[in-house]
Amino acid sequence: MQRLFSTFADGWPGVGLLLQRVLAGTMLVRLGIVQLTGTPASTSMILQVVSVCAGMLLLLGLWTPVAGALIAVVQMWIAFAYVGDPWIPIILATLGATVAMIGPGAWSIDARLFGRKHIGT
Repeated sequence: MQRLFSTFADGWPGVGLLLQRVLAGTMLVRLGIVQLTGTPASTSMILQVVSVCAGMLLLLGLWTPVAGALIAVVQMWIAFAYVGDPWIPIILATLGATVAMIGPGAWSIDARLFGRKHIGT
């Protein structure tokens, strides 16, 4: 997994990645729950459930490349397949894709699990 990231950014870049993950994850969970509670059962519910689960992974910083790529694909699918305003899904797809490309940052579970380990004496 470490080979998927050039570094686990810390400092101000790490804070920026944390804010980006929190914003995108919170929006995905909120929008997904609103969609799931306000509509009867349909096939579009599957996409919303996947979005909510990927948003939770993004909030935690767990499996970030997979979650970000999944968010990008699902949100673009939602943007082009369903009637309504496509801009929020397009923005969320962009945020998911950028997090997948950049990585989770130092304040994530991925960094704890797959980051560089310091061996001290």
